[in-house]
Amino acid sequence: MLEIVEKTLLTGIGAVALTQKKAEELIDDLKKRMNLTEDEGKNLLDKLRDTAKDNQKKLEEIAQDEVKKACERIGVITTEEFKELKNKVEQLEKQLKTQAK
Repeated sequence: MLEIVEKTLLTGIGAVALTQKKAEELIDDLKKRMNLTEDEGKNLLDKLRDTAKDNQKKLEEIAQDEVKKACERIGVITTEEFKELKNKVEQLEKQLKTQAK
């Protein structure tokens, strides 16, 4: 389950990287066609990069939220919950050992 989610996230991130490369190509093409200066082209590319980074962050947040919900639905516990349960079991084992003596 988690492997599928991880692969989906990596695919999304890869798509963003690919989109950035395409954006750079588009900017180069626009600079030639519209006679944009180097600075204008860089500014446009920077805006596209910022938008792509924002979208990537949003995608990661949404994916993390969905993974968390899926784990709750199927009954997967968090690391924190596991540690708490482990500590409780250790305490109970100690109590049983002292009572058995």
